[in-house]
Order: sequence, then C-alpha cells, then structure tokens
Amino acid sequence: MYQYDDTDQRLVDERVLRFRDQMRRFLAGELSEDDFRPLRLQNGLYIQRHAPMLRVAIPYGTMSSPQLRMLARIARDFDRGYGHFTTRCNIQFNWVRLEETPDILAELATVQMHAIQTSGNCIRNITTDPYAGVAADEVLDPRPYCEILRQWSTLSPEYSFLPRKFKIALTGSPNDRAAVSFHDIGARALRRDDGEIGFEVFVGGGLGRTPMVGHRIQTFLPRHELLSYFDAILRVYNRHGRRDKKYKARIKILVKELGPEAFAAEVDKEWDYLRGGPARIDDDRFAAMEAHFRSPAATPADAAENGLAGHGDPAFQRWLARNVAAHRLAGYAIVTLSLKQTGNPPGDATAAQMDAVAELAERYSAGEIRVSHEQNLVLPQVRRADLHALWRDAADHRLATANIGLATDVVCCPGGDFCSLANARSLPVAEAIQRRLGDDAAAADIGPLTLNISGCVNACGHHHIGNIGILGVDKNGEEWYQVTLGGSQDGPPAIGRIVGPSFRAEEVPAVVEKVVGLYRLQRRDGEVFVDTLRRIGHESFKQHLYGADHDAHPQA
Repeated sequence: MYQYDDTDQRLVDERVLRFRDQMRRFLAGELSEDDFRPLRLQNGLYIQRHAPMLRVAIPYGTMSSPQLRMLARIARDFDRGYGHFTTRCNIQFNWVRLEETPDILAELATVQMHAIQTSGNCIRNITTDPYAGVAADEVLDPRPYCEILRQWSTLSPEYSFLPRKFKIALTGSPNDRAAVSFHDIGARALRRDDGEIGFEVFVGGGLGRTPMVGHRIQTFLPRHELLSYFDAILRVYNRHGRRDKKYKARIKILVKELGPEAFAAEVDKEWDYLRGGPARIDDDRFAAMEAHFRSPAATPADAAENGLAGHGDPAFQRWLARNVAAHRLAGYAIVTLSLKQTGNPPGDATAAQMDAVAELAERYSAGEIRVSHEQNLVLPQVRRADLHALWRDAADHRLATANIGLATDVVCCPGGDFCSLANARSLPVAEAIQRRLGDDAAAADIGPLTLNISGCVNACGHHHIGNIGILGVDKNGEEWYQVTLGGSQDGPPAIGRIVGPSFRAEEVPAVVEKVVGLYRLQRRDGEVFVDTLRRIGHESFKQHLYGADHDAHPQA
C-alpha cells in the first residue's frame, strides 16, 4: 500500500487544524451558516435528515487493517456503532456530532486518512477494480496509476471549482469490475503486441437523472501521458461546461451537446499543448510508485495446496462458488466478505465487524482490505490452504453470506431513512426483497443477477446498471418505486429500461419475484438473467407484470 511521505502527512495535519479553527468560529457565531457550508462540505461533512453525516475517503477502495480499526473506533466512539460503505468505496458515519468532527478528522490523520474531496465540485475519490493487483485476468495493477492521479488531483486549484462533481475510474482488466463506462472519465488498461502499456479512455458516462454510457475518445493512450491527457479533458470541461444550471453541468451533458467526435477534437487540440510537457510521467516515477504496491511472493508450498480437500460441506461449497475468485498467484485466492446478510442494511458494518475484518485481514490477507463499489469488503491475499478456516471465522461475524453477484447481494443507498435528498426509503425495500427471494441456496438457484436500489434520481444505488433496478419516486407525498430491467456495467454496458408504471413499496418484493419467475421459466441451460432478458425482450417482462392491457394499472 502507498505510505504517506512528510508532504502528504503535513497536508492532512494542516487541513485538520484549519477545519478545527473554522468549526470554532462557526460555533462561536463568527461564521454564518452560508459561510460555513462550503467549508464543511470541503471536509466531507453534510447535514442529513437526522444528524450531520461525515463521509471519509478510502482512496481507490484500499485500506490497511490499522485504518479499518480506526474506522471501527470512530463508529464506536463518535457514532452509533456502525458505518456505511458506499458505492464510491467511501464510508459514511450518519450520526456524528458537529462539534466533534475536527476530533474525528484528527484521529483519521494519524492513520493517513481524511475526508478531503468527498464532496464539492471537484475530482472525487478515484475508484478501481477491487481485485486490482491480484486478479488473474489483469493487464496491469491500476493502483499505482490511481495513486498518481490522487496526488495530481488533491486540492488542485485548477480543479477545485469545476462546473460539477467529477468522477474517475480505472481498471487494469478487460473484465470491467469498476464500471468505467459510467464515469466522467473511465480508463481501461491495454497492452499492445509490442509490449507498450496504455489505456483506452471513455468520457461522458454517468448515472443520476440523465444516465449515459461513456464514449471512447482514445483507443490507446500511452501510460506516460495519462496526466497530460486527463488535464486536456478537464480543461475542455472547465472551459465549456455549463454553470448556469446544476442539472446540465456534468461533463456528459457537454459531450452530448458537442458530440463525442467534436469533444474529442477539442481535447486533442488542448493536448497538443500539453503532451510531452511537465505532466509526462517518467519510468522512474512509475517504478517508485509500483514499489508501494508489491504483493507478497507465493511459496512452492502455497502453490501446491488448494485448501479444499476434505471440506464437502454444501454451505462452504456455495461460499467457494460465490465469494472466492481466481488470484494471479497459484495457491492464493481473492475472497469477498459479504455485507449483505438479510436483515443487515446493505453496505453497513458494525464496529465489531470492522474490528473482525481487520483481524481476518492480518491473519489471512497480509493486512490488506478492499472496498468494492458493490458495497462489500474484499481480502485480496488469501492462501487457498486457509479458505476453510477463513470461512468459519467470517461466519462467526455474519460475514460469510454466500451471495456475491446474486439477487440478494443488493446494492443500495441509505435512502429516505437518512438522506435529505431521497424521495423514498430503500433499506426496508432491500430487506423485503431479500426475505422474499430466500436463503443462499435459493438465490444461488436463480443464478447471477444484480439488483440495485436508489432512493432518488441521484442514483447513489446505481439502479440504472442493475439487471433489476429500483428507483424510489415521490407521487403526491407518497413513496412509489419505478422498476428498470436490463442494466449492466459490462458485457456490454447498458442502462436499464423502465418496465412500466411504478409500484407501492409493499408490491415491490412480489414484482421482483414475478420477474425472476418469468426468467426461470424462459431460461436456457446456463443462461443468466440478463441474457434471457435480451433474448426474449423487454416487452415479455412488461406483459408478465402488467398483463396485455398496460393502461389498466392504477398508476399508468
């Protein structure tokens, strides 16, 4: 993992001191609410439905066991004993006390963490593949590139007041586990036949009220020019992005209005001034950064042991099938610890669970933890010989639910229970669906199916890219839920289509069950949900839900 140098540490320490003084002046009445609002937002502090919420950055979803223990301590000492891992790979504490937030930030700084750029019209937390650096299908480890981008973007004066918030994702694999097509900038690593490494670059993707799939504007960007090309994109956006209307300010609107080709031409024109200049990354800088991310070497004994002999327990076998992924080193595996046990709000972890994961990471995974944008935790360095022991230990802490990639692995925002922007609650709907679909074995019988829920059009639950997406909407002061089908983050990326009129909360579990029921009737051997949907068509599901007379539904 990257370790702060003196400059990094001084930056976060000074930031804490500055915010402590800002808080003191606000509490003393020397700063108005209007004056204080941008200052608190620059430090990740929101005012939500019930209490202040502090959003803490977890850069590219990677953290150490001491860092996770610190998050557990903050949950225990400053909140109500839990935290919520978000789809941006950050963590939110929903019940902090305003006056204590400088103390929280001071504690975070001792373990090289902060809340910088978790809010505001700046470059937000850069995300990547939770399997980065260990995936068997990887072209390169994207984490060194993410760290270079983090340093480039942190408190950049040029990019601190963009037209709107800006999100970047990188993946080092051809299999996109970072949803790069749905970011303002997405980049996927490539290795040419001559061995040169670079990226194909996408712009203008995003979710929210105007969901769009990003457009590829570079087929091969040499890795040395990553910063200069991103500078060119940001400068075009900063210059031409709309600032008159918030909902028209994202880069995706600019790309749409100009057209992808014209936008790319503008970027190339800007890049002509920048490429080969001071922002060029040389090989020494890559080597120095890559040294921070070296994995432990596998031993011959590790490679010879698969760790599965004599463990025929069906529950363990289901967990192996769903929660364990191939590692690039023989004898090792990548393990996802599910935060989606039925009855547990998706993405939430108690302080005790965070302490337990830190302990598991030290015992089984070289002390390293990842956060996925599907709101689970990943142990990336597990010896296959330890899998059974890890499964038993994880189960003791309700972290071994065998549902990764299944319908009960619900991705979900906090919704109306916490968020002041939400139109509807999402957490109770998620739990009701999980209970309706049954246990791990029942969910496994359905097969791979992503299900995402958002409490409003801001789409923090990424409902547009769920195979089944659910969006909370307000109708005359009542909570209703719109259902979309066919979303997908990869293979190919797609935005889900609205299936028809919306439903009441109590109807949603039966609706999901009915959609799944038609899939089970129509699927061919080995065919996953989204492929059946594409084959038989959206209209088949619509008729199955509403009948032939769509207009008969009371909310039509």
